[in-house]
Amino acid sequence: MRVIDYFDKGVEIAPDRAAIVAGDLEYDYRQAQAVTHEIAAGLWAAGFDLGQRVAIYSNNDAQAFLCMLGLWRAGGIWVPANVRNALQSNVDYFNDVGVQWLFYHSEFQEDAVKLRDTVPTLKHLFCLDRDSAEHPALERLIEGGRGTTVPDWGDPFGNPEQVIALWPTGGTTGRSKAVMMNNSSWGTTTEIAARHWHCDDLPPVCLMVAPITHAAGGIAVMMTNIAATNVIMLGFDALQVMQNIEKHHVTHLFLPPTAYYAMLAHPQVRDFDYSSLRYFMVSSAPVAADKLKQGLEIFGPCLCQSFGQAESPVILTWNSPETIAAAGAGKHPERLHSCGKETYPVRVAVMDDEGNLLPPGERGEIVARGSLVTPGYYNNPEATAEIRTFGWHHTGDIGYKDEYGYFYIVDRKKDMIISGGFNVYSVEVEAAILAMPAIRECAVIGVPDEKWGEAVKAIVILKEGAVLDEGNILDHCKEKLGSVKAPKTVEFRDEIPKTPTGKTDKKALRSPYWADLDRAVH
Repeated sequence: MRVIDYFDKGVEIAPDRAAIVAGDLEYDYRQAQAVTHEIAAGLWAAGFDLGQRVAIYSNNDAQAFLCMLGLWRAGGIWVPANVRNALQSNVDYFNDVGVQWLFYHSEFQEDAVKLRDTVPTLKHLFCLDRDSAEHPALERLIEGGRGTTVPDWGDPFGNPEQVIALWPTGGTTGRSKAVMMNNSSWGTTTEIAARHWHCDDLPPVCLMVAPITHAAGGIAVMMTNIAATNVIMLGFDALQVMQNIEKHHVTHLFLPPTAYYAMLAHPQVRDFDYSSLRYFMVSSAPVAADKLKQGLEIFGPCLCQSFGQAESPVILTWNSPETIAAAGAGKHPERLHSCGKETYPVRVAVMDDEGNLLPPGERGEIVARGSLVTPGYYNNPEATAEIRTFGWHHTGDIGYKDEYGYFYIVDRKKDMIISGGFNVYSVEVEAAILAMPAIRECAVIGVPDEKWGEAVKAIVILKEGAVLDEGNILDHCKEKLGSVKAPKTVEFRDEIPKTPTGKTDKKALRSPYWADLDRAVH
């Protein structure tokens, strides 16, 4: 089915339930549906055509989310944009994919003008919240569409091959590529989510913290299929997240590990009622097992994990709350390190560099097949071919599968450190360091070294009031990992750089150490 069809099914489930809550602003499902029809009609009245590219440039805002749904009702292609990116990065990406329409919030008026002036394809701009001297408001677009009929562009099969999003890859290792998502891959993701994220005993309420004009927006749209209320926060603040869980009886919460760790470290983390939580998914990077056990004590048996990427979204594998709770209680405790088992419409395996599928326990690259996988990169056949070798989709993640079918990610292929001829997986070292009670956050990188080629370096943030020195950490790691994998040095910082999507920015951490060398390996 089409993306908008899944939303409409949510409307049919609970038309009077709140669909969007953002501060004092609230829309129920019936009201939200009406606005999406108005936006779609306004687009077509203003000259829109099927398959045109639309971006939304805003902080988290109810109108921004409605525009996402409206552009899909009109038959547009969503181009996710993150206002936390450098403006030039967004300019480059908009030019790469040929953005034609832009909705923006007035606080980004100056950026919108620069985008208009530097992206030749961008001809139609509308301000979400007010008229400006430069561009009309969203309200004017809606007024202009009254009486316009949006053509029924659906087909009997739900338009499975129609591209509905051009999703930017992270860009931490270079300029972002545009991942094509079609109705088939998005629909598969939505249906897997509905199967695994169902909530039978409470009305589903999802707390949206990350940018909804980017990754969180995709999750929010998927949640509408089960008629969830999307409570939209302006951004991440650990205390406000905890307050909102209690206030709104939140059932679903999705955070990257860095935000999750910040919640665990907050002095008031045990002061709130989390009994409504059914799915607290910590994803986008592996989570230290000790941090999961700590979370189980605080938040209850709701913690879960999945593995996915833009090229195979969100839920390629699934580690359920029941599995993690059992592991925390001592039944297969190793599964606290796992990202779960493959989900039902995909095949997931581990492959060596020669294309051989590996047996349980052996490490290699995680590969996948199925309708979840992207059709490829937009206008980039070479990069598409590279991730299609040996007839499988290559994720770029190193891991293994155990005898029960659970997958374990040990590192990104490009983050692996080769020290003295040995492969050192940064995730493994980070997990050992994060097991120390005084550590709040940690990142491990390889730095150039005359003796070892690359030396393992740990960058850590201590919890408030904690006291620890380099020797303590080195001794702990040597005991847990051995001398080869243990860091050679430790650096203490007050913060670790993040990408605009909240992941640890390994590229930014590595670059000062490799800046004067010809290549970033040694």
